[in-house]
Amino acid sequence: MSSSFVLLHSVKEIMMAGKNISANALVVVGTGAGAKFFRNSGGANKIALTLDSQIEAGNMADEGPSGKSPPEQSDKESMEATFSKQLANRLYAMAQRGEFDDLVLILDPGTLGEVRPLLHGEVQSRLRLELAKTLTNSSTSEIIKTLQAA
Repeated sequence: MSSSFVLLHSVKEIMMAGKNISANALVVVGTGAGAKFFRNSGGANKIALTLDSQIEAGNMADEGPSGKSPPEQSDKESMEATFSKQLANRLYAMAQRGEFDDLVLILDPGTLGEVRPLLHGEVQSRLRLELAKTLTNSSTSEIIKTLQAA
């Protein structure tokens, strides 16, 4: 049964990739320093991203990284781990409020590796595509081209 779920999930990912990202899907583009939240304002056959909101690392003195930090971890690495936790928590809160049905994550490889195990099952069930790319300074049209090529 488990393999059937994986197969269905894979088919779902293929359907979501590229030109078939659903209307109103949440597309998160980020790094360990911040993230932009876009909505696909186009249809399933045409991606049109609209900036919805953004968050930046900062004001996180009360929130530590997940788990215990190794002593050799730099302040920047600690900040990125803390931001990853904050991003995962925000996505979970948004999922609980029903703010998205479909999620696309485009995060730099390090941040994606930090965020992935922190995602709640409710968020994971809505995850349709994840890309390990650094696109935060890219134009919206470049992000769309990357999604279409996925």
